[in-house]
Amino acid sequence: MFDSNRSKTLISSAVAGALALLAAPGAFAQEAPAPSGDAIQEVMVTATRYSTSLLKTPVAVSALTQDDLTRKGALNIKALTGDIPNLQLGGAVDGSSGVQIAIRGVSNSDFTEIGNPAVGLHVAGIYSPRPQGALALLFDLDRLEVLRGPQGTLFGRNSTGGSINIIPNKPVFGSSAGSAELDLGNFNHRQLSVVQNIPVNDRFALRVTASGVKRDGWVDQTQDLYDVNMPSKGFVADGIPDVDQRRNRKVGKSDFYTNRDQWAVRLSGLWKVTDRLQWLLAFENYQNNDAGDIALKDCEQAAGTPYACQGGMYDVAINVPGVTDMSIRTLRSNLVWNVNAQTDIEYSYAHAIQRRFQQQDSDAGYHRIEADVNATAAAGGARWPVEDNATYTLGSKFESDVHELQLRQNFGKLRYVAGLFYMKERNSIDFGQDFLANDSNGYPYANFYHQPDRVSESKAVFAQADWQFLPAWTFTAGVRYSRDGRADRNGQFWEAYGTDYFNGLLVPGAPGTPGYTGINAGMLLPGMGAFYGGGAFPAASTISDNADSWSKTTGRLGLTWQVDPRNMLYTSLSTGYKAGGFNDRFNLCGNDINPATGAPYDCATGPAGPQYSFLPYSPETVTNLELGYKGKMLEDRLTLSATLFYSRYKDMQVTGQHTVGRTRRVCEPDNPGCDAVISWWSTQNVGRANIKGLELEGQYRPWRDARITYSASLLSAKIADYPTYSDDIGCGAREEQGITPCPPYYSGSDPLLAQLRPYDVTGNTLPYSPRRTMNLSFSQDFRFDNGWSLTPWLSARWQDKVYFNLRNLDEAHLSGVQKAYSMFDASLRLDGPSGGRFPWHAELYVRNIADKRVKTWAGAGGPESSFTLASYNDPRMFGMRVGTEW
Repeated sequence: MFDSNRSKTLISSAVAGALALLAAPGAFAQEAPAPSGDAIQEVMVTATRYSTSLLKTPVAVSALTQDDLTRKGALNIKALTGDIPNLQLGGAVDGSSGVQIAIRGVSNSDFTEIGNPAVGLHVAGIYSPRPQGALALLFDLDRLEVLRGPQGTLFGRNSTGGSINIIPNKPVFGSSAGSAELDLGNFNHRQLSVVQNIPVNDRFALRVTASGVKRDGWVDQTQDLYDVNMPSKGFVADGIPDVDQRRNRKVGKSDFYTNRDQWAVRLSGLWKVTDRLQWLLAFENYQNNDAGDIALKDCEQAAGTPYACQGGMYDVAINVPGVTDMSIRTLRSNLVWNVNAQTDIEYSYAHAIQRRFQQQDSDAGYHRIEADVNATAAAGGARWPVEDNATYTLGSKFESDVHELQLRQNFGKLRYVAGLFYMKERNSIDFGQDFLANDSNGYPYANFYHQPDRVSESKAVFAQADWQFLPAWTFTAGVRYSRDGRADRNGQFWEAYGTDYFNGLLVPGAPGTPGYTGINAGMLLPGMGAFYGGGAFPAASTISDNADSWSKTTGRLGLTWQVDPRNMLYTSLSTGYKAGGFNDRFNLCGNDINPATGAPYDCATGPAGPQYSFLPYSPETVTNLELGYKGKMLEDRLTLSATLFYSRYKDMQVTGQHTVGRTRRVCEPDNPGCDAVISWWSTQNVGRANIKGLELEGQYRPWRDARITYSASLLSAKIADYPTYSDDIGCGAREEQGITPCPPYYSGSDPLLAQLRPYDVTGNTLPYSPRRTMNLSFSQDFRFDNGWSLTPWLSARWQDKVYFNLRNLDEAHLSGVQKAYSMFDASLRLDGPSGGRFPWHAELYVRNIADKRVKTWAGAGGPESSFTLASYNDPRMFGMRVGTEW
């Protein structure tokens, strides 16, 4: 096992090895040999806002080209998990189309317009505020850069985890080159990408690129027509489905959950206004019509329990087919003025509008088993047979403007970057949820949010300078002052309990009345529930009007030793922060009704109630210390980047179900402390964590036309403090299945722990933080007469266990874990004869050769959180790519 002590030993050994290498005679020759014909070509990156060689950039940064991404089959950045040291990505299963991005264990799980990303996403160097943008197709790129560690000086909005920069190709003067590639594969996969450069004249060029992909879903999807038949409880099948049928329809495989249906187009123009002034303007439109992803029962974990799968592992019964209609339209402008040989001024601007409609089946047809049903048709009860939940985004518009102005000056031994940053988002969303048969009488529950005017602003001034104070030594200092603000205006929230759900359109029966067996599909009419908006809720709404702001000064100090032209050592101390925020207005006393009085219960502390709060939370910060080496060896045939790091992660923001209040109930004699906990899906600052590790990556050319790429990482991301963690994950199921039970309720006097199940998570691993990862790929070009070539490529990736929750629950039948796994990919590419008018290539590929199903998220789910739910990666994919250039 790679525990904390072993982590220290491994890191210490690595440091000792590096020092021994430095001390060895001739470790770094002053006159390195000239590079051979097999030398690895240098990659240029912009991680310091200057274009520098990857191996001479004193930060932890990785870069991938478009060829790398195509070979990996990367449609979007979700496909890169594990390919870059300590980068992990997962999908959201909350109907938001968000992407979970974690770097070195730092991430966030709020994909809504409230949340701020821990990892900044940039396109062409310009900040993109919404995590849904990470789904946009990766096509016609110059490169993709991933910076690890807090970015609190140079890049866009301040971030605590790192930054991803997607850099498209620019138009090229004087070239009419183009390309096209068609990809056909299993699951009816079809993908087409086309690029055309247009040289209008010697000072103006256009570039048009387009890409589209379609693929069938790989789940086994059927219609959910569940008709309860539990005679022992008084529920007899009557031929009428007991789940909502208002949106149920038969769909083909092309519209199953897990399908793909996306396209994008980019038009860019580059104008050389003068010899010193250049303007790049680009418009991009991305359209996503996927059905979306869905959480599935882990049948291996459920085996041997009452919740064992009745069909295949990927069987789902759906009565709300997945629908996504998301568009992201972006205009980007970049103006660079080369004032003189020492000075550049650069102004970048981006205007983006994201619109989304989405509906999701949130239960996948997993209903209660008879043993868990305590309701009867005669007497009612808390748990009815039907589990039927759905999530709807009826409409959203996220509009953002991002401006950045930079001044760069280079005086030889001193260079600096200074700038101003401004971002403003204007967001609106209509979002709701339906939960059928969740009331004691078998009535539905629904909620609906109308947020018409949610504004976020971020302002910053920054500067960073590099001073070469000795021929081989450079000192770096940077500082950034950030101020963030958020305001909600006229936000509304509705809830419908009991008969309110029916909106006056139906007067239902109740347990004990003749013929009543709960709510069935025939009783659910248009105008009822969240899908129909605020007008479907007769009760008065809660109004949210609030504003707040936060500010922070962050920075970077660094020292670089360029030992010789091929070897560099560096160290840095950097800080980053993520702005605070607040949640929707909430009554801390809850809305439950006391049946004895007909009024809401009183709060257990303070005034009787209601007590309203926006549940504010503070910024989180990360302080990071790094020691790195970058260099070339073996006549430039081997490159190595190595980074040791240690981070302090404070005031960690965690989004989830948190305790926010308590109500005073009438207690039973055997339960004198029965004040009910009021919990709410919200974000809170919960504590701190210590993160340390080692990252290695590079390339090796062992002989002519052979290429090996490698990466490896060690990571220890441990919780250091979280005093109010409550372990209440699937308590009933854990007791029934004989696995580690939940802790007892707190019985002491600390009000912060009242009615919690305290559990010490100190020392637990942060989510999305595998302790070890390794990645290795090999390719060999076989060259023949007339320019023909054949290139086989093999790739292997292994990574350690991954936890998806802070509890690190890993039991036989209930867990939030992906065990250690290996993944293998391969391809065989044939390039036609060179020198022809239309060079072409054909490539056979197979990804995930062993058909390994890997979880990208997992947790307790289903009725009463009685089994493990998970989202998974794609199964084995194979096919052929054919392409040509001109």
